[in-house]
Amino acid sequence: MLNFRWIFAFVIALTPFIGGAAFALDTDRPDVAEFIDEMVEQEGFSRAELTSLLAGAKSQTKILEAMRRPAEKSKPWHEYRDIFIQDKRIDAGVAFWDEHADTIARISEETGVPGEILVGIIGVETYYGRITGSYRVLDALATLGFDYPPRAKFFRKELKEFLLLAREESVPVDAALGSYAGAMGSPQFIPSSYRAYSVDADADGRRDLFNSWTDIIGSVANYFVRHRWESGAPVIAKATLDEAFSGQVPEKNTLKADSSIEALRAQGVTIHTTDELAGQMPARLIAMQGEEGPIYHVGLHNFYVITRYNRSAMYAMAVWELGTTIAARRDDQRRAMLVD
Repeated sequence: MLNFRWIFAFVIALTPFIGGAAFALDTDRPDVAEFIDEMVEQEGFSRAELTSLLAGAKSQTKILEAMRRPAEKSKPWHEYRDIFIQDKRIDAGVAFWDEHADTIARISEETGVPGEILVGIIGVETYYGRITGSYRVLDALATLGFDYPPRAKFFRKELKEFLLLAREESVPVDAALGSYAGAMGSPQFIPSSYRAYSVDADADGRRDLFNSWTDIIGSVANYFVRHRWESGAPVIAKATLDEAFSGQVPEKNTLKADSSIEALRAQGVTIHTTDELAGQMPARLIAMQGEEGPIYHVGLHNFYVITRYNRSAMYAMAVWELGTTIAARRDDQRRAMLVD
């Protein structure tokens, strides 16, 4: 017999829809039943408890809609930038840094990840914990894992990781809130990243990305360390194109430094920086759409490490600009206090 519930969910995932309808997950669906079998047989979950839990999950059409139009894919740089580089968010970042100055200084010294990157990430991700998501993580991952065919395999794996995480770290599986994509806490780690990269930086026996700012800051730093952040190395430099520029302006920014400083200069890229850049240093020309035309930068290795957190050059640019702007404003305020 045809499972019309499954067919309807499949159609919703592929076509436009109106409103914010939500449907209880059908645990008799073959793909859901297969997932339950896997979790019972491979991970030792109780069939009855897991079936009851998933039966309470809601597949939400608004989650599917949000997946189709993330801001970094639908907005030009100057509009995307305006979301994050605002006085209120910058001031909030200064206040956050001041409040957690000792923790940020200690973790930065231990890991080599600068304070401005740690503060920039948390500021872009959740406005320093103000915007952490209002979807149940269970609902988000169930929706995308079973009713979003383009990435169902990925999100079904994340649902598995979330259930394992809940068991390991006592995360309330039926109450934890996050983004429409299942990212959690102030650093917005998806479950697999939570399990792989979070650390117990406050040494209380738990890795808590919901309530412990020490664990949050330490886990963000560890994420960068594990993705080969180079301590003390530059991130990005402003650039202009000479009249004799012979290279190709990228129509789409790649996520790899697959050229070099020497090669870019030979093509007619002038790099504006006080940092010493070795000729063979990996680099890539980046083009962003400003209000008055294209804006050019040269991304270096550490810039592309930022894109491992979110695979978008605009995202990495926002993190870098927000973090460095906060650092500059904080330094100005501290100097002003010394003068007074």
